[in-house]
Amino acid sequence: MIVLDKENRIFTIHTLNTTYQIKADQYNVLLHTYYGPRIEDCDLSCLIQCGNRSFSPNPNEAGRSRDYSLDIMPQEYSTCGVGDFRLPSIEMELPNGSHTADLRYVDFRLEKGKYMLEGLPGFYSVKDEAETLIIFLRDAAAQVVVKLYYGVFESLDLITRAVQVVNQGTETVRLCRCASLCLDFLRSDLDMITFNGHHLMERCLDRGALRPGIQSVGSVRGTSSHQHNPFVMLCDRDADEDAGICYGAMLLYSGNFEAAVECSQYENSRLIMGIHPYHFCWTLEPGESFTAPEAAMVCSPNGFGEMSRQFHRAIRSNLIRDPYAGRRKPILVNNWEATYFDFTADKLVDIAREAAALGIEMFVMDDGWFGLRNDDNSGLGDWQVNTEKLPGGLEALVPRIKDLGMKFGIWMEPEMVNEDSDLYRAHPDWILHIPGRFPARGRGQLVLDFSRKDVRDYIYSQLREVLSSTDISYIKWDMNRSLTDVWSEALPARRQGEVYHRYVLGVYDMLERLRRDYPNILIEGCCGGGGRFDGGMLYYTPQIWCSDDSDAIDRLRIQYGTSFCYPVCTMGAHVSAVPNEQNGRITPLKTRGITAMSGAFGYEMDLGKCTEAEKTEIRQQVENYKEYYDLIHYGDYYRLSSPFQDNAYTAWEQVSADRRKVLVNVVLGCTHAASPFRTLRLKGLDSGLLYQVDQTGTVHSGKELMKAGYPLPQIQGDYPSFQFYLKVVE
Repeated sequence: MIVLDKENRIFTIHTLNTTYQIKADQYNVLLHTYYGPRIEDCDLSCLIQCGNRSFSPNPNEAGRSRDYSLDIMPQEYSTCGVGDFRLPSIEMELPNGSHTADLRYVDFRLEKGKYMLEGLPGFYSVKDEAETLIIFLRDAAAQVVVKLYYGVFESLDLITRAVQVVNQGTETVRLCRCASLCLDFLRSDLDMITFNGHHLMERCLDRGALRPGIQSVGSVRGTSSHQHNPFVMLCDRDADEDAGICYGAMLLYSGNFEAAVECSQYENSRLIMGIHPYHFCWTLEPGESFTAPEAAMVCSPNGFGEMSRQFHRAIRSNLIRDPYAGRRKPILVNNWEATYFDFTADKLVDIAREAAALGIEMFVMDDGWFGLRNDDNSGLGDWQVNTEKLPGGLEALVPRIKDLGMKFGIWMEPEMVNEDSDLYRAHPDWILHIPGRFPARGRGQLVLDFSRKDVRDYIYSQLREVLSSTDISYIKWDMNRSLTDVWSEALPARRQGEVYHRYVLGVYDMLERLRRDYPNILIEGCCGGGGRFDGGMLYYTPQIWCSDDSDAIDRLRIQYGTSFCYPVCTMGAHVSAVPNEQNGRITPLKTRGITAMSGAFGYEMDLGKCTEAEKTEIRQQVENYKEYYDLIHYGDYYRLSSPFQDNAYTAWEQVSADRRKVLVNVVLGCTHAASPFRTLRLKGLDSGLLYQVDQTGTVHSGKELMKAGYPLPQIQGDYPSFQFYLKVVE
């Protein structure tokens, strides 16, 4: 709900549990007055104090008064070069060579429904469940207008932000920075939580107190990256899963990003989030505009868990566009770790036959099916079926898979090319490269210039021939290297600072075409696993391969960190063989199943090598996943312990919306002789209802299970686990 006080120029945004307020002051500076637990009917600019601060300059409008300075005011979209020395939201290079931005409020507009951004991902509204507020700011000297967009999902406790910059002048303006979100706080006693790591260990939680100066995470790798995720949190120092104020901010963008917090000299703090300014410079000719990607904010007055569940609900209902909406997604088997590049059609059918007998519903053919692709140094870019491996092509293979009662999926890496390929030999100028330099290779491959429409059109024409040749139900869209040598032959020198962003827009364009032309195909995103796990990709690919590390114990950490923003249904998670390929660890099949089951479930192994006992267990895992699918994918998610803090066990829980069904998952760490007896306190239950445990038949009240807990069984062995289901006693 958006409440306007036109006389005092106050804009108050209410969601179910929070309030966000903005005010245009006497100098037309747009101030941020409040974001936090819901407050009714207040002008919260009373919280802002002014006073003479040496070396904090005063705007011309203030005359001889020294009490007002942009350097100390909480701004809604911070300026540059005119008196505020903190993190700027925008930086422009003007025709006279100056780098300034002095933005003042001029107008607003209200709209029903949620704004959408052309060529960019964003949350969408259904009917009138959202409202849009647009605030217009203007730099009079530069003749530039900045439009601040706010999408308000009241029932979801979600506010989205976006920015558009319009050059209304007669001369060229160069945009050097354009953040999507600026959030000022009249306090600095906060912790910052980020989600960091590397390939094979993504999104590990890191928490630390804000300190004077700038703290930031980001990526200049051309993707949102394995190293840092475009989701950050700020919270009370004592906030935890169940208590304390916390703020979550997510950037819906899949390229270079920056999330930075600055603590000022007067113990205020400012969060800036948007496209990373590294090698970013967008030229705006007269009349042209630039739109920054969307950001989304959630404030939870009741700890991390509530914030996560708010993001989960919003992402499930208003971001991902899932061809399986309202239906269960098929359980799949992927042949990569079973065969790598060494396979034949008969070998693939054998794997599918074993899988079908175990109740698995889709076979996915991974890398190696196209061109002269027998290792990762050749073939990329030549998207024609290798008929030596697959005689008769897909037209012959896919019916054999479908005759087993299975759907068919396929792996692709459209953004890349090998030098040993027909495509590269014909078009060496189509790669990202810098004249006079040899380009760097990554995984033996080079990057196609997806900022160019002619390159995208050629690749898409090849993909269409493959996808239209037979009945394909699933695409795994992979991307296996970071961007280097970022220069495009299609742009002049003064526009080379646009290539990184144009590349991302090109990826989005390709994915949107696929969605338009093949609306029933499920697309799973992948970037060496979790290197592009972000809200932007989720708009186009409703699930993402969570990590190339499929080890169950490592996955506990990866999926734990991922869960702070992203719901279970978006996390691709498979059971793989042991010893694990990535770390050599041996874990029980049950533990691998329970861990992978909290995701888009599947298998990544040669099921024909399993023993009969293992096959029996896999059948049971498949049946359990099907039975609990709705609870796992759409239930409320509760983290019961942290794999980073408690080595004894990791536990998590899914609870149905009506709180009548509960699935509890526990994986133990290193076991010891005579280990302590432990109890696990559950969350999210109805304290007044009675719950029966499926494994024991015992009945407990919701209050008992949440306040006193449930006794964990004593289990021996390496990394044991168990799962139990509770339902209300009727």
